[in-house]
Amino acid sequence: MASVISISGLTKTYAGGFQALKGVDLDIRRGEIFALLGPNGAGKTTLISIVCGIVTASSGTVTADGHDVVRDYRAARTRIGLVPQELTTDAFESVWATVSFSRGLFGKPRDDAFLEKLLRDLSLWDKRKSRIMELSGGMKRRVMIAKALSHEPEILFLDEPTAGVDVELRRDMWNLVLGLRDRGVTIILTTHYIEEAEEMADRVGVISKGELIVVEEKSELMKKLGRKELTLNLAEPLAALPPELGEWALTLGADGNELHYEFDANAERTGVPSLLRRMSDLGIGFKDLHTKQSSLEDIFVGLVRQKKDAA
Repeated sequence: MASVISISGLTKTYAGGFQALKGVDLDIRRGEIFALLGPNGAGKTTLISIVCGIVTASSGTVTADGHDVVRDYRAARTRIGLVPQELTTDAFESVWATVSFSRGLFGKPRDDAFLEKLLRDLSLWDKRKSRIMELSGGMKRRVMIAKALSHEPEILFLDEPTAGVDVELRRDMWNLVLGLRDRGVTIILTTHYIEEAEEMADRVGVISKGELIVVEEKSELMKKLGRKELTLNLAEPLAALPPELGEWALTLGADGNELHYEFDANAERTGVPSLLRRMSDLGIGFKDLHTKQSSLEDIFVGLVRQKKDAA
């Protein structure tokens, strides 16, 4: 699939010597939802700010839909919508005036029907005449999203878009995002709600201390790095683990009634059946079993911890 954003050798060093980005290379595919995950201070917002032309890179290149974000800034920026973390709106303007003005900034012709649909999709239509300063925090967040979408961008950045917002807005926004993706809009999001990335994203990138440590299809990442845990409720308690089961690195519950087996998801087909056969050969029965698979959050935490340990 063609790349809509290409990032090559991107670095950023702030005054004082802090290196926020260290040689980042990344291609984002047209029409995908890409989740960029990382702890606070990892470089997520710096990366987004450089692509959007807010921050100047120390070195490296970025193109958006084939346009260099420095040499051809206007064309590149026209294709990008940004919903930043901070609520930066024109407090004394009405919702309608703010969103209309934002559309005009990008040279788009007036289209009241489009803006009405956008405000209705974000449950803002009834507030269109209200001044921004009169709105709740959640409504202000909706206005930020409407501003970012007002000029019909092909690429949408969402930087922690649901931080501190209500459940209703979160649901409305993700429904809108899925609709945009269906229309071919590329969406790049950062979020602390990793379950959102797990549910929404096509691919996941993890950044730590300014370096991309993994970029992978979400399903493949969970397949490669996910762990599973099998719990067997035994028919009869065991006083100790039989040595014949030693190759599976099992743990026995405190009361002897449960066996726990943690394994790589890739080993499921070979590890679990052979374990159950060996147990049967030894006359060890079980009443019930269940498995638990690691979530994207578990994988993320593990990757960041590995990066810290290696530093």
